[in-house]
This record gives sequence, C-alpha cells and structure tokens, in this order.
Amino acid sequence: LQMSKMDFHAKLAGNIFKIDNDDTEKAPAMERGFNPYVTNEGTVAAVAGKDFCKVVGDTRCSLGYTILSRDLSKITKLTDKVVVATAGMRADAIALHKVLLTRIKTYKAKFHKYPDIDVIARMLGNTLYGRRFFPYYTFNLLCGINSEGEGAIYGYDAVGSYDRVNCGAMGSGSELIVPILDNQIKDHNVLEPEAPSDTEVVENVLRDSMHAAAERDIYTGDGLEMFTIDKDGIRFEKEPLRRD
Repeated sequence: LQMSKMDFHAKLAGNIFKIDNDDTEKAPAMERGFNPYVTNEGTVAAVAGKDFCKVVGDTRCSLGYTILSRDLSKITKLTDKVVVATAGMRADAIALHKVLLTRIKTYKAKFHKYPDIDVIARMLGNTLYGRRFFPYYTFNLLCGINSEGEGAIYGYDAVGSYDRVNCGAMGSGSELIVPILDNQIKDHNVLEPEAPSDTEVVENVLRDSMHAAAERDIYTGDGLEMFTIDKDGIRFEKEPLRRD
C-alpha cells in the first residue's frame, strides 16, 4: 500500500506525542529527581520606630501537618544593635545565620568595630545573591537601629533583593499580619510615611497581630518571642501563643 506525502504528514501529526515502543508502553519511563528544599513555615514581623525597633517571631517548626518542634527561635542576634528574623527552610536559615555571624566577626577583626545595620544589609543582600542559582530558601527581616539611632528594617526575598521599610512580615502568616500593619503603621500605604514613637503601641500591635495569625494559620503558634532594640541594647521577652 502506497502512502502519499500528504497522508504521511497527517499520520505523523496525529501520532507525534504517542510512544510507539512496546517496552515503554508496558513500563512507562519515570523521571527521577531530588528536591533539596522544604519549608518549615512560621511567621516573623517587625516595626521600626523613631528610636527603636521591635521584632517578633513564633517558635513553631512544622513540616506539612507535623510539628517538629514547639520551641525553635527564628531570630538571631548579630550585634548589640542588629538582629535577623528568618522564615522559610530551617536548615537554610541556620546556615545563613552562621555565615552572617562569621562575616561580622571577620569585619570586626579587620576594622576593629562592629558593622552598622546598613553595612550588614548590603552584606546579607550579597550573601543571598551569591547563592542565587541554588538559593537559601529563606525570607528575612534585618532589624535594628542605625548609626543615627533610628529604627531600621530591611526586607529580603530569597535571592537578595531588599528594601528598607518601616514595618514588615515574612512567613506563612504574613498575609494575615501585613494588612494589620498597613492599617496601624504609616508606611507604604500613605503619602508621608512616619515612624511610630510609642513603644507600647507598637508592642501591642505586633502582639495582637501574631495572636490573630496563630488563630488562623496552623503553622504559627506555640511561643512568641519579642526583641526590643534601642540605644540601650537588645531586650528579650517570651510568652505563650496558641498551641493547637
């Protein structure tokens, strides 16, 4: 039976995605791969005031519907004026914080002083961007006070893009917390951003935001850590959050 050129093209087009090998039809080929990333969820948030900065984070570490730990801190002290709060993959967060602490020690040994927050902000951005092809699966808030005594927060994505803000949140509960901060803190949502001056008001806003997130987000809960950074240094408080 002879087949015209037109018939051949029509038949080829109809079967171009069909596997004709009998062996592969019986046992389809399977692609094997390895995904190095997981997300351990959790939430961190921060607000920068005129002469202070407050940072909060929960202590739950999850994997899917399993709680791995109820008492793991997401916030690490880098200097007497700067902390980093990280949500995302726990293993990458630990590795990233170790790298930052090592680079800060190197800076201290070279220049005989600790770096200001704007220097650490660039350092963190470069560290994340340097791993952009195999990123740290982390979402960071760098918080503290700058050389002028003003509160400062830098928010990052996983590959090092960052911006200075008056308030921010990262992690699984961020979608619940950011609208509250937008409503209570004058930041990107107003024409003239203004840093708050009342520490008690900021503390209450952050505490209420985290409790609200814990009521609605299964990955946020167990414990609430609050860091206050001002000219006198860093103060730490801890209180319970919803545990179920």
